[in-house]
Order: sequence, then structure tokens, then C-alpha cells
Amino acid sequence: MLRGMRKASSNWLGKIIMAVVMGVLIISFGVWGIADIFRGFGQSTLAKVGRTEISTEQFRQIYNDRLQQVGRQFGRPLTQDQARALGFDRQVLQQTIAEAALDEEARRLGLGQSNEETLKTIFADPNFKGVNGSFDPNRFQMLIRQLGFSEQRFIAEQRRISLRRQIAGSLAAGLEPSKVLLEALARFQSEQRSIEYVKLGAAQAGTIDPPSPEALAAYFEDHKTLFRAPEYRKISFVAVTPDEIGKWTEVSDEDARKAFELRRDKLSTPERREVQQIIFPNADEATAARNRIASGLSFEDLAKERGLGPTDTDLGLIAKSAAGDPAIADAAFSLSSGEVSQPAQGRFGVALLKVGKIEPGAEATYEGYASQIKHDIAAERARAKVGELRDKMEDERGGGASVVEAAQKLGLTAITIDAVDRSGRLPDGQPAANIPRGLDVVSQAFNTDVGVDNDPISFSGGYVWYDVVSITPSRERNLDEVKDQVEARWRAEQISSRLRDKANEMVQKINQGGKLVDEAAQAALSVETVGGFNRSATLPGLNAGVVAAVFGTAKDAAGQTPDVASNGWIVFRVTDVKVPPVDMASDEMKKFKESVQRAQTDEQIAQYITKLETTIGTSVNEIAFAQVTGANN
Repeated sequence: MLRGMRKASSNWLGKIIMAVVMGVLIISFGVWGIADIFRGFGQSTLAKVGRTEISTEQFRQIYNDRLQQVGRQFGRPLTQDQARALGFDRQVLQQTIAEAALDEEARRLGLGQSNEETLKTIFADPNFKGVNGSFDPNRFQMLIRQLGFSEQRFIAEQRRISLRRQIAGSLAAGLEPSKVLLEALARFQSEQRSIEYVKLGAAQAGTIDPPSPEALAAYFEDHKTLFRAPEYRKISFVAVTPDEIGKWTEVSDEDARKAFELRRDKLSTPERREVQQIIFPNADEATAARNRIASGLSFEDLAKERGLGPTDTDLGLIAKSAAGDPAIADAAFSLSSGEVSQPAQGRFGVALLKVGKIEPGAEATYEGYASQIKHDIAAERARAKVGELRDKMEDERGGGASVVEAAQKLGLTAITIDAVDRSGRLPDGQPAANIPRGLDVVSQAFNTDVGVDNDPISFSGGYVWYDVVSITPSRERNLDEVKDQVEARWRAEQISSRLRDKANEMVQKINQGGKLVDEAAQAALSVETVGGFNRSATLPGLNAGVVAAVFGTAKDAAGQTPDVASNGWIVFRVTDVKVPPVDMASDEMKKFKESVQRAQTDEQIAQYITKLETTIGTSVNEIAFAQVTGANN
């Protein structure tokens, strides 16, 4: 539609007509805008948090970016329907509102951060470092441009993040879980159970006669929506990313060697030594102690005489550059393994040093890193090329060219998928294989229409342009088209129903004094056992529902639960329950305490934000939210 409007306005008559049409639209927007103000929302506002407005386009960009990030973590795109089923849409909305509420509170409290501190944080960000490991201004500009930021906007956003952290840090200060809470949670988490169990399968369901034509037709009518043909869309897209461009970017050995020399020290592995030290207040005491060691006193016994433990003397396995004190480093790295140094004057006194294990260093060679360095340089150059191709693609698209037409003109390869559903599957039920891993182009395509000039998707450091070429609407299938599927589903339900009844019968008998082994023998089943597992365990051959059911069943009692993977049923008996003792001083408990403390901190911050949102006032335009997240499609 937009391309048609561009073409229509390419001559003088078209320009006059378009001017009249746009004039009417502007007047219409003005009227509806006034009406929406009285309703509490402008047309472009999705949410209000205090005095802050979150625009529909702003939230759309945030939501789509988060959706793509999750898709890359899952290894496959997450559709709009899947995201809503997981509650992801509401999570993103809540997070966006929470951030806006914290920004409002930071303004109220008068919090601030200097440009120097903000820039220091940005310069230290590893994402903005180039091949030589230093801050790369060109890489910085390219990456923030891909995220849709200008330099000023990005710096302002980083300042807001820092101020939010100030508030969160103040709330978390001094928060510590009680010993009673830690012990209770540790016991709950570490409780172990053992079971004996049997698996009921199709054999235990008995013979299932085929359904009559009437029964099958009735089942189909009752479950017709399950067999409905989904909507399919024909889509075309082209990806321009550093990895794709880098494949045909040549890097000379001369350029690679220059980069290698800049990185040689970081690529090389330095020699490391186990070093112990004892500090003396003056050279005389140190010399006297060294003479005693020469007479047979061990370094360790000398340390004990001076009331020093291993934590006081052990510097660890260190490289020379990590020693901190050059004089100490020179002395330690001139010794052989097991040797004790002569007194060495350091910054904090005179030291005796002993060297234990020595790990030799390894000098990096160009040949060993040539391919990696060339790849890095190619990717760096490709990032600049991405910007050029992005501008050219936008020019072509602005001129009315389709994705395929623009790609052909620029020598790029466009991909066309003739039919794909919302889940990314083809009509034969197989996943579309030619969509790059982590690219969420399908759900984006199902959130637009034929002929719409869509904004490119940010992906893998580059961009993806896409078109919806055609749409095949969803439709109801007739029974003949899906007869095999309907009969298979009917049969599976019959088996599951019989196994559930059989499992309930077995559980009842066991809980009345029967034995699982006897019940198993009658059903021609073998009893299996598994022991010593906790609530977070993954049991081989058993699903997570079994673990949950076991921990909801008393010792010596029986229970049952579906075995979803095999359309079967599990019958089990809890044979043992153990609660290991809690050692509050153990490293494991220290880590557990840290995790509980983080959870308490998160909860306290969440409560604070909830109170904040209530105090300053928060409202959401549900219609705009549904449009962005695809809930009204």
C-alpha cells in the first residue's frame, strides 16, 4: 500500500490528489486526537507512568527486540502466540513500566550522574571494543545505530540505567536472610526420596477396536478445531549481517600480522607460579629468618612461628604481571621450584618468598591465530559494509522495490518460503529449514499484511528485510483430509483413559496393603527403582511430573501420574524419605545463602516498584497493547 502511494505521487496530478487526501487525514487525526485526550490516551500512547508516556512504537520496538533475543536463546523463533501463552508479552510490559517508574522516582529524588562517569561505563563495555581490545568509536556508532539509538540517546539511556541501579542498591543494602529461613529452605531443597515404579503402556490397555464411522465422525465434529488447517503465508526476506558479508571479505596476511602484533601479549599465555611470602618489618629480621631456613627450618614452620596461616602467606598461582609489586615479582620469578628467596625489599616491607609449582608460559604464534584474526578483521570490516547496504536497501525500498527486487539489484540473495504457518512449519509439518537460527521473521510476517513496507528486523549485528507476498487463510478441513490423524488421536485418548483407570485401581490396592510387585506381575510389568533424588532432579526415562507427584506423596504410599512422552502412565510407591543435615558453614550453603539473598532483594525491589507505580499512577491502553503483541489478530 505504501509503495502504491509513493508511485501514485510520482507525477503532478498524483501529488495534488495525495495532498488533498493527506489534508483530510491530518484533520481527522486532530479530531480523534482530541477525543483520545479526553479518554486519557493519545493514539500513539500505550501506557502512562506518572508523567512519563510510553508510545506504541517505542513499546513495539522494545517488545520485538526482546522477542528476538528470546528466540536466539531458544534456538528458534518465538511466535506471537507462543509468547502470549508464556506470558512473555505481559512480562515485557511490566518491565517497561517498572523502568519508567524508577526513572520517575530518580527525578523526584534528584539523583544524577556526571557525563564523565557515564562515559567511563560505556568505554569499559566489552561490546564496544575492537580487534585490539580497546574502545572502538566506529564499532560503538555502528552498534547503537543498529539498536536504533543516536549517541545522545544512548548516553542518556545508560545514565538512566545507572540511576535505577542506585535506587535498587539502596533498597538491597543490609538485606540478609535469617538462619531459620535458610535452614528451612535448605531442608526443603535437599530432601531426598526413593521410589519403586512401573510403566503402563499400550499393552496394558488391552485391545482397542477401530471406531465405527459414526463414532469417528462424532469425535471429529467434537474436536474439529484441533484439525483445522492453519493460515499460511508466502514470505520473502533477505539478511544482511556481518557473518554473511564476512564470508566473502578477504583479509591479507599483512593486515592480519599487524593485528596479531597488537594482540600478541593478550593471546600469549604467561608463565605462572605458586608463590608464598612472609613479610618482615626490616632487613635484619628477614636475614636472620633466611639463615634459619638455610639451617633446616621449613618455610611453613617459620610462618607458624609468626602466627601466619596459609591465607596470610599464599599469593596463589600468579603471573608476573599480577604480582603487584615489581620487586617481589622479580624475586619470585628468578627462583626455582621449591626454592626460598633472599630478603627482597617490597612496598610493604622486606619479604622472603617461596616458589611451588611452576606452569610454563606459551608464546602465541601468528600461524596459530591467523584464521581467527582474519575472521575478526573480516567481521569488523563487514560491520561497516552492513551500514552501506542498509542505506542502499532502504533507498530501493523507498523507491517502491520489493524485497526480492531490491536484493537482486544489490547482488544479495533473497529467500522465499511459499507457505509457512505461525509456528514456522511448512504444510508437510516440517520446520522451515532456510530461516537462519534465531531469526524471528515468521511471527513478524504474521503481524503485518501483503504490500506493507515493513521496518527491517535487527538481527545478528545486521538487518533483515521481509515482505508478505500472499496469504492463504485458515480453513476447516473435512474428515476425509485428516481421517488418519483423527483416528490416531481417538485411539490415543482411548488408551490413556484405560491406563488412567488401571493406574487408579493399582494405587488403591497398594494403599490398602497390597504390594507393587504383585500388581506388576499380574500386569506383566517389571518393577524399577530409583533412589536418592531431590525436587530438582531429572530422572532418566521419567518426566518432571513424576518428580512433582513423588514429593506430594507420603512415605510408603502409592501414587500415579501420566507419562506424556509415551502416552502411558506411571504407578509408583515412595520407599524412603531422607533429609540430610544442614551444614551452615559449608561452601554449598554459602552459595545457597547468596542465591536466597538475591531472591529476597529482587522481591523487595519488586514490592517497592509496585508501591511506586500505585503512588504515581499507572495506566495501560489495552487496545494498543493487543495490537503490538498480536492478541487481536
